[in-house]
Amino acid sequence: MTSAPERPGRAHRHRAAPGKAVRTPARPGTPRNRPARGRRDRPRNTARPAPVALRRSGPTRPARTGGPFPPPSPTVFTAQVTYEIRATGPLPHAPDLSRPAGGPGTPGDRPGKLVAVSDLHVRYGENREIVEELRPESDADWLLVAGDIGEQVADIRWALGLLRDRFAQVVWVPGNHELWTPPDDPVQLRGVARYDHLVGICRELGVLTPEDPYPVWEGDGGPAVIAPLFLLYDYTFRPPGTHDKDSALATAHEAGIICTDEYLLHPDPYPTRDAWCRERLALTEARLREIPEELPTILVNHFPLVREPLRPLRYPEFSLWCGSEATADWPRRFRARTVVYGHLHIPRLLTCDGIPHQEVSLGYPREWRPRAKEPGRPVQILPPVTAGVPA
Repeated sequence: MTSAPERPGRAHRHRAAPGKAVRTPARPGTPRNRPARGRRDRPRNTARPAPVALRRSGPTRPARTGGPFPPPSPTVFTAQVTYEIRATGPLPHAPDLSRPAGGPGTPGDRPGKLVAVSDLHVRYGENREIVEELRPESDADWLLVAGDIGEQVADIRWALGLLRDRFAQVVWVPGNHELWTPPDDPVQLRGVARYDHLVGICRELGVLTPEDPYPVWEGDGGPAVIAPLFLLYDYTFRPPGTHDKDSALATAHEAGIICTDEYLLHPDPYPTRDAWCRERLALTEARLREIPEELPTILVNHFPLVREPLRPLRYPEFSLWCGSEATADWPRRFRARTVVYGHLHIPRLLTCDGIPHQEVSLGYPREWRPRAKEPGRPVQILPPVTAGVPA
């Protein structure tokens, strides 16, 4: 999810407290969409994700190792939607992953589960303490981390290293916050170079990323191919009454809703974030097509893959920075058993066309403090716990 950093953007006097968006007054006469100059829609020498090579889970822990695409056409997607809001209390039989190891029935005695969390935002002290106490229920548990650990490279390395030491396997996808280049971060890489740097850190730690062969979960509820996705957004989740990117951004500016990504998430060497998104969509779709048809998938992305989760947004203009219409049919096409996402800071289970969509975010302290649910407990993905109920 997006928020204003502590230092960057001081010039924006009307900056709200850290939250979903930066709310500023409209500034008449300010250019709303400056076109890039002298750049190509697709840069040269861009590293492509690894080809699909399904990686089977096993009893032992893996060793640590070190022409432009056209914009996607909007997809008309009518879904049957059910909801289960999980903010009021723990799910029945959900594992308490915050309990320390030891005592009768130690983690080594329990079957493994596939669990997920996102939006840890460890620059907040209370969130950092939650991550420090986060432990698996079983030594065989796998953890999916659906983005937005933090903004500073050192914080991202710290959190992933700690979690990798505790879980049998960690799978990470980037959120928008990891891709920011804050002025106070010693690592000043931008765009693709920053993402590649984070992938390199993950490989040092033994954490799987969207650039690695897709692993296969073969524990309880499996087999299922875990597909970590890095897709970004292309401004096609537009607010009502807008018909293209420029008009949608103009409407957002007039409403005073401006995502911090517009200042800190640089698409270098792509000319725009949506150009980078189009490349990622094309590369990822090609990989997903190669998964054997007999295997279901767990699709893990920071942003929602369908528009339905955006309905509760307080500011509908913020949907511009929340995904792409191009992925609307991916859960059905690629046999998703579950879709895991974050970004919205609205933790819940939504069932769309019979497919569970799990929003697994922790969020900011001011968001999770009022909830009865224990903060930071990962959500169980497999084996499935429950299904959505009619809204």
